[in-house]
Amino acid sequence: MSGLTIGDLSARTGLSVSAIRFYETHGIVHPVRNAGGHRRFGAHDLRRLSFAMIAQKLGVSLAQIAEQMAHLPVHRAPSKADWTRISEGMRDDLNARIGVLERLRDNLDGCIGCGCLSLEACRLYNPQDAVAADGAGPRTLIAD
Repeated sequence: MSGLTIGDLSARTGLSVSAIRFYETHGIVHPVRNAGGHRRFGAHDLRRLSFAMIAQKLGVSLAQIAEQMAHLPVHRAPSKADWTRISEGMRDDLNARIGVLERLRDNLDGCIGCGCLSLEACRLYNPQDAVAADGAGPRTLIAD
């Protein structure tokens, strides 16, 4: 039986062996076992782990990632169509995250509607914390 060892996968992804095992318990990768009981991974598991790493870095929960990955084939490389389905399933959430990040980037040095009123701009954009009537938190960044 061929395939990548967990050490090979660790070296290629930069993840620790324990992290790969963790991802395995969450259904991100599905190794097969050889006659000696050792895990063997397909090359497609590199992409699965890389996707999970990037998505987590962007704040997507492991549960959301696993939910999307559940739609991929287990022991073969996903096709472009398989990845397109995942992309479409995540598009709205990712666009919303991008919007919040853009608003944070563009407004961090000004009033974000948090109620602190510590900047001169806050007194102009949010007098007497009027934005609080719209809900809790930094309303100009996470407005519904």
